[in-house]
Formats: sequence, structure tokens, C-alpha cells
Amino acid sequence: MIDDGGIVSESCLRFEVLGPLRAWHGEKRLDLGPVRQQAVLAALLLRPDVTVSHHELTDGLWEKPPESNVLPVYVRRLRQCLDTSGVKPRDSVIVSDRGGYRFASGGVRLDVARLEEVADVASAAEDAGDLVAAVNTFADALRLFHGEPLTGLPGAFVQGERRRLEERRLLLLSRKLRAQLKLGRFDEVIGELSALVSADPPSEPLAALLMRALYGGGRQAEALEVFTEVRERLIEQLGVEPGEELRQVQEAVLRGDDAQLGVTQRRETPRRIRNELPATSGELVGRDRELAVLVEEGDPEAVSVDAVDGVPGAGKTTLAVRAAHRLRESYPDGALFVDLHGYTEGREPVTPERALRRLLRAVGVEDGVMPDDLDELAASWRAATANLRLLLVLDNAGSAGQVRPLLPSGPGSRVLVTSRRRLSGLDADRRVSLGALGLEAAERLLGRIVGAPRAEGERFAVRALAGLCGRLPLALRIAGARLQNRPMWTFRDLVDRMSDDERRLGELTAEDRSVEVALRLSYEQLRPVEQDAFSVLGLSPTPEFDNLSVAALLDCSPAEAERRLESLVDASLVQEPASGRYRLHDLVAVYARRLAGEMPEDVVEAARERVYGLYVSAARQASEWGVARFPVETGRGPFTGQRDASAWLDAAGDLPDVVTQAAEAGLDDLACSIAEGLVDYLARQQRYHECRTALQVALPLAERAEDERLVSSLRFCLGYAYAMQGQLDRARGWFDDALRAGQASGDRGVEARALGGLTMADLIEGHHERAIPGMERVIAMAEEVGDRWIAERAMSALGYLAYLRGEHEDALDHLGRALDLSEEIGSRGMLARVLCHSGTVRLEIGRFAEAALDLRRSVELAEETTDGLLIATGLARLGAAELELGNLGAAFELQRRALTAVTEETIVGMESEIRNRLGRTHLAAGEPVAAREHFEWVLTTLGPDGDPLQRTLALEGLDLTRQSARRR
Repeated sequence: MIDDGGIVSESCLRFEVLGPLRAWHGEKRLDLGPVRQQAVLAALLLRPDVTVSHHELTDGLWEKPPESNVLPVYVRRLRQCLDTSGVKPRDSVIVSDRGGYRFASGGVRLDVARLEEVADVASAAEDAGDLVAAVNTFADALRLFHGEPLTGLPGAFVQGERRRLEERRLLLLSRKLRAQLKLGRFDEVIGELSALVSADPPSEPLAALLMRALYGGGRQAEALEVFTEVRERLIEQLGVEPGEELRQVQEAVLRGDDAQLGVTQRRETPRRIRNELPATSGELVGRDRELAVLVEEGDPEAVSVDAVDGVPGAGKTTLAVRAAHRLRESYPDGALFVDLHGYTEGREPVTPERALRRLLRAVGVEDGVMPDDLDELAASWRAATANLRLLLVLDNAGSAGQVRPLLPSGPGSRVLVTSRRRLSGLDADRRVSLGALGLEAAERLLGRIVGAPRAEGERFAVRALAGLCGRLPLALRIAGARLQNRPMWTFRDLVDRMSDDERRLGELTAEDRSVEVALRLSYEQLRPVEQDAFSVLGLSPTPEFDNLSVAALLDCSPAEAERRLESLVDASLVQEPASGRYRLHDLVAVYARRLAGEMPEDVVEAARERVYGLYVSAARQASEWGVARFPVETGRGPFTGQRDASAWLDAAGDLPDVVTQAAEAGLDDLACSIAEGLVDYLARQQRYHECRTALQVALPLAERAEDERLVSSLRFCLGYAYAMQGQLDRARGWFDDALRAGQASGDRGVEARALGGLTMADLIEGHHERAIPGMERVIAMAEEVGDRWIAERAMSALGYLAYLRGEHEDALDHLGRALDLSEEIGSRGMLARVLCHSGTVRLEIGRFAEAALDLRRSVELAEETTDGLLIATGLARLGAAELELGNLGAAFELQRRALTAVTEETIVGMESEIRNRLGRTHLAAGEPVAAREHFEWVLTTLGPDGDPLQRTLALEGLDLTRQSARRR
């Protein structure tokens, strides 16, 4: 089957957004459901391979949050519609990530992608001077639009995308029309533009094109009438005068200035100018935004300087030369190019004196009259260029000092400077920093080099190769050239050869082009302290890092680490994606790891122990568990408290991977200690899967660890992680193991905690006759070992048991003792938990004002300690208290916030409680239909064997909705 994108397999998914949202699976048109569901699909589809959070989707598609969490319903329906082959949810094109969803774009065709491919071909034809082909291809691109983009879909996100796509259409139309004008096809342009310019409010750029076309067609008076009409409408509708472009076109029409209007090719005496720009070949891929910045008009009264910097191999020279070719016609006195060899193997950087003599010869100054002194040479250059409008490309600059003397003085002249360093000492009008290409652009570049047929046959291997090349143009071109020269090789062959770090850089070499050489040249120009800092980055346990982790690696102060990192950023060897956060490009990281491998073994070992020790400190500081479980001698590290340590961990990246990295480095004790310390921090945020993953990596190492308590402690930690997610059977098994291990080793602390876990399971499962003496024993053991965390848990549990027995004053007495303990310790998380318990008891016995006070303070503290489950619980119950106090609006707001705090890892019982309480609030508001939805959700989700209390409450709620309906 053929479409305008090429051959499509019968199973291919295709989407159109350049009009109504439509989808096909092969030849079958798909029913995408209601418009809000289509809007969800559009939001994911137009950000392919990017996780879009629940909040972004809700905020971008609804004016106010929906009463219930409908996103999973829409996503489930979309999966059923799109995944017609019956794949499992994890293999769906819509992937669930933590906190959001992601559209997997592999094998999917989208008309927007086709639009950009056709537009790129048109741009290439335009650059090559083939205007006929450019016009035809721009027309092909415009034909892909079949109405208003995303017709009829709601939401701010869709509106923004609709506006962006419409602006893209107008840009392509404008470029087509400009090419038609250059070809002298004035009547075609007039016919197409006349209707468009009549729109309200009128488009000034399109009106300017219409005036040029009318003038070129010999209709000067009509061109001036267009200006008059547009001006009157702008003043009437917007209260503004026409902009500079339209006024300049009017003046040029009045003067009959053919050259400015671009409607004639007549030249009186062709002026001979010097053009030294290197030739361009192929298409510039993936740099449209950066190119657009560089080809913006400069100040006609001053010299404009644009600086391009970036990681080695990012394509700085290619971009600058392509921009220079685009700008060349605007500089009548010449286009000059100088390679300053700031980073060229085997070449010394060009001195300013040598560069100035070269430039002076280019503008006609004879060698015999050139001075020797740098200042005099620079003055001669300024004098020689004072009346010239030049375009100057200064490539591969080593420093700002190398560039400054070379700047011409003629008003309106333009200078493009490329360098691996950020030339902060150079006054630049615009700066462009280049990193890796986007994945699609990288794949397209490989396909262009090797050939589309070979690339189409190995799409996954092409993507893998693009990733191994770090999506750097130099690496991609080298890899493509190797495949060109070895037609018997497949993309997979080269992927296999490059999969090993030790071989990857070596494979990226072709004759005089080498990624490794480019990186080595940048490294060798660093100062020794910067070289040390760069090398040690190869030991970082995470791709992204900050000054604290680098300070640990270097054994220096955070301020000194930041200074070195900023120097490496200026050298384009380190990227700074956000303020205070740093990372290495993939290939740069390979080179850093190679340098780290050459460091002395004792230096490497000490650096690793320091950086993983930092994670231990952060995890323990972020935990509520306290020194009863963690050795006192660890110290506080650079963190001021729990909030500070938690914020650092929030930004620290993949924490289970840090544990894995420590394990692979042979640091058994540190790996186990990090995993142990992270448990409370991760569980508070309902990140149970990460918690278990880290512990499962660490558990086999505990037998070899020097800290013997880790054997029993990690088993308790796994039991705790399962228990917090409501998986009590698994939790019991690990608590039993921990109890036996603690008894065998004499670790009374872990005995107390394991016994507390087992007793809590008894309590939840209704075995109160075992739970009461068990908790009393736990309290005694906790006091013996000084573990106030487990003591508070046990006291709170006794309070809960008393509450279940209807002994409410005893319950409050136990909770009061737990509250005193929490305040004595100064643990905000512990205090939040106890206040939630006491507020719940007061809510159930009708002391609603007191309950609201406790629960409101609990929520505030839970938000400070990022305890997601406690936030949801407290909000739901606080809403119930506000409802009883007559505050219906506050009840709705609080319980809806509770529902939005639910994640995919939240225990079902908690969400059931929230929905039951929200259903009761809807009933109080006289909304039985909305209430029924929540009660039915509880019964459907829990099933016949689910939480009996929540099932009973849901059944009672349904009965109340029926009664309410009968009364209505």
C-alpha cells in the first residue's frame, strides 16, 4: 500500500493532525472516541517519546480539573483502539511511566513528520538555487494540510499546538511565494495572496508579498492601494500603524526601487566581490532553529557578531557556513572565511597578526604597506573596512583574544565566530550553543548518508547507532561513511562493534576525521586542575550531577567543584541542562570513563568511596528512622537536615541505578547502606518499585558486607516496602526472615522492627488478640534499644486498636503519648502521622472542629516531608471533617486534591476510602449521579474479596444514592 510517505506495511499506525485528528491501522480507519479522549491522544502524539505528567495533561486539556481521575480511562480506551494486535499495556504505543504517559513513536507515521521531511527537501532546493523545484515541493508540503489543525479538539495545549502548526503553514506558504516572486511568477502570487490578505486582522508579511507581486506585475497603483487598505484596517481593528517591513515596501514601491523589492534581475555592472565561503554539501539536518537565529537581520548601523559554540563534533562549522551562504547576498563587499585552528591536530592556533595580514590581502591591501605591530595591523584593518559591508566567518577560534582584533568596522558588517569554548570575553549580539541532534534528525542524517533503502530495512538498528554516536553530526557522518564504504555491513554490524565502551571511540574514525581526536584536543587545552576534574567525572554514578557529588569525587569544597565545572562548561566538555545541574554528552562520557580508567587505583577507590558515601549521608538524613538504625559516625555530610537531603535526592537521578553502580564497583557495604537508607524516603513518596529494586540489588551483597547488621536490616526493609503497598503476605515472609536473622546476630533493634511489622500485619488482618500483646512487647523492646521510631509506630497502633474497640479515650491517650514522643524527637514526619491518627479518631466520634485542626496540621507537615500517602489520607479525612462542619466547598476541594495525589502505586484501599468520602460529599451536594460513579468504582476495583470496610461503605453509599434518586 502506498501513501505520500512511501511504502506502509499493513500493520502500520498512521496519524493525521494537520486537520481533524484521524488514525489508520493499515487501511482501516480507527474510531478515536470523544473529543476529550482525542485531545489526550493529541497531547501525547505531538510529544513523542517524552513522558507527559498527569498534571500536564489535566492542566493542558481541562479548564478545571475533572471531578474524577478520568485519564486512565481515556488511556485504556485509546490502547484498546490503537493496539489492535492485542499487545499487553506495557508493550502499547501508549506507555505508562512514573507520574505520566509516553507515546512510543517507533513504527508510527505522522503527517507532521512527513510535513517536515517535504519542507526540508524544499529548503534544500531553495538553498541550491533550484527555485522551480522549491516552489513545487513547498506546494506539496502545503497540500498535507486539510483544514484547521486538530479541528474541534479542546484544551490550552491543543490550542497552542494548533497555533504553532498554523504558523508553520504560513511560514511555508511565505517561502513558496517568495520563491515564486524570484521566478517572476507574479500573477500566481497575486491570485493566491489576494484572499489571504483580506482576512481580519490582515497579515503584514503576506500584504508585503502581495505588494511586491503587484509591483512586479506592473500594477504599482494597486500595490499602494493594498498598503492603504491594510493600514486603515490595522488602525481600526488594533489601533496600530503598519510595521517596519510594510512601510519599507511602500517606500520602495514609491521610489520604484526594483532591487529592494526583488522583482528584477537587471544589473548595470556586475560587481566583482571576493567569496571565500567553503562549499556546502547535502542538507543541514536538525539545526533549523539555530540557523534561523543566525540568519536574522543584523543592525545596519553597527557590526553584528554571532558566536556559535558547542561540544566537539556538533557541527559548528557546518552551521556557520550554511548561515553564511544564506546571508551572502546581503553583503555586497565580500564574504571572507578564516580558519583560526584553535583546535586542529598538528597545527598551532593562527595568531591575530597572521590572520590580519590574510584579511587585509583579501580586501586589496598590498603586503608592502602592511605594518608589523598587532595594534597597527588592527587599525589598518579597521580603516580598510570602514566603508565596506562584509560577511566574515572566523572558524575554530581558541579564545576571545584571538577574535577581537579581527572584527571589521564597516556599519552593517556581519561576523560569525565558531569555537568549542563559550567566548564570554567576546561581545556577541547572538549566541548559539550546539549539542546533540534530536533522535529523528540523527536517524534522518544516517539515512541520507547510507541511503534510505538500507536505513528503512533496519530502523531499530539505525536508532541504536544514532544513540551510540551520541547523535553528534561528526560521529554520525563518520559512522555513515564507514557503512557507505562497506556495503556488506549492516547497521547492526556497526552497532555490535560500537556497543563496547572500549571500542566505540576507535570505531568513530575515518581517515583524518576522528571523534576521539576532537575530544583529546579539547582536553589537552584544559588547565591541569580542569583535566583532573574532567577525568574524575568518568567515575560519576549518575549521568547528571551537581557540585556536591563532584566535590566528593575531587575531595574539595563545593564552591571549588562548581568553579571547575563552570570552566568545563565554557570549554563545551560539560553541559548544564539546568542551573546547578551538569551532565556529559554520551561520547564525552565515554572519553571521561577512559581517562578515569587510567587513574591510579587507590585514587579511584577513594573517590568512589567519597561519592557513594555522600549518597549514604543523603539517604540517612532524608529518613525518619534515625540513629537507632544508622551508625552515628556517618555524620551529616553537607546537608542541613531532612528537607535539604530529600531535595538533593529528588534531583539525584535513578537511585536504584546508584546502588547497582556501587555494587559493580565492589563497594558492598556502601551499596547496602544506600539501599537501606533510601527505604523511608522512597516509601514516603510511594516509589515502592524503586525501593524494592534497590533492596533486591543490595540483598545478595549483605552476606559479604563488613556491617553485619545489614543482613537482617535489609530483610526488614523489603518487608516494610511490601507492607506499605499493602502486600502483607510478602511482607510477612521478609519480616519473619528479618526476625530470625536479628535473633541469630543479637540485633535487638531489627528484632523490634521485624516484630512490629508482623504485629502490624496482624492488626490490619483483624488478629487483634495477637496484635495487642505484640505491640506492648515491641514498645518494651524499642525502649530497650532506644528506637523511638518503632516505639511511635507501636503506640499509634495501640491507639488504633483501642479506636477499633470503641475505646476512644484510650485511643486518644495512646496517640497523645505517641505525639509527645514525636515532639520530643522533633520528627515532623512522625508528628504528621500521629496527628492524622488522632484527627481520624476525633472525626469518628464527632469532635469535628478538633479533628479538622489535627488533620490540617498533619497535611501541612506531610507536604513538608513529601509523604504522598499521608497527604492523600489527611486531605480525604480533612474534607470529611469540613463537610460535617458545613463547609461543602472546602470538602470538595480537599477530597479532589486527595484524589489527584493518588498514583499508580497507591494501595487500592486508600483510593477506595478517598472515593467513598468524595461520594458522600457529592450526596450532600445533591449530586447522586456523580456519587454513584465513585461508589461503583470502589466495588468494581475491590471485587468481592476486597477491603470489607470500604466495600460496606460503598454499598451503603449506593443505597443512599437510590434513596436520593427516589426523593427527586
